[in-house]
Amino acid sequence: MKPSMLFSVSYGLCLALSLLSVIFVICWSSRWRGGFAWDRSALQFNWHPVLMVSGLVVLYGNAAVVYRVPFTWKQRKSTWKLVHAGLMLLALLLAILGLCAVFDFHRGFHIRDLYSLHSWVGICTVVTFAFQWVLGLAAFLLPCSTQRLRSALKPVHIWLGKAILILSLTSSISGINEKLLLTLYGSTGAPYSSLPVEAKFANSLGIFILAFGMIVFGILSKKEWRWPQRQESAYPLLSEDSI
Repeated sequence: MKPSMLFSVSYGLCLALSLLSVIFVICWSSRWRGGFAWDRSALQFNWHPVLMVSGLVVLYGNAAVVYRVPFTWKQRKSTWKLVHAGLMLLALLLAILGLCAVFDFHRGFHIRDLYSLHSWVGICTVVTFAFQWVLGLAAFLLPCSTQRLRSALKPVHIWLGKAILILSLTSSISGINEKLLLTLYGSTGAPYSSLPVEAKFANSLGIFILAFGMIVFGILSKKEWRWPQRQESAYPLLSEDSI
């Protein structure tokens, strides 16, 4: 298969899995968990998986591969730096809103925060993501950064970006499993071990999320799909030389 065709298939799968993940998490929260509200009821919790999957997984993953889309290569990289940073910021804001939803829900039911492994991984993911975004802003967008600093931080930025995606996938999968265990265990319906329809649906969501992550990592691993190096890439976005 030609490299261009392989990229088209990979990116098409990336977009399709993005859409499926968002649709499935919304349907799960609506069909089996009762819908949405912001009143400290159980319905408020339903915002948490929707916002986290949409932000930390789908938006984050798509922002990570935006430089790999070939039609962007003929345009100014400064424009796509803004797109990349903007998508990442939106993903971070959705994740923070998702944390607010679950913490506020916990207060309404007097549930302790940050007691499970899922919550520990999740909070580490968001904190690391926030640090990464600020680091990227300072190093690659602001004119105060030097070429030497950007060169030194670029490998760190790339490594942290991949680590955050791994953390996001881990926290999402563990969160789905934890939610199913807590809601189906002892419920009036079928237990998790009998694999009711809700469990099959939510498990499928987890598979879509994992598949999405694998596709994103596959796209990022291909050196021939990287943005071609040009002189303008050497300047921070907000410097006079990059405008």
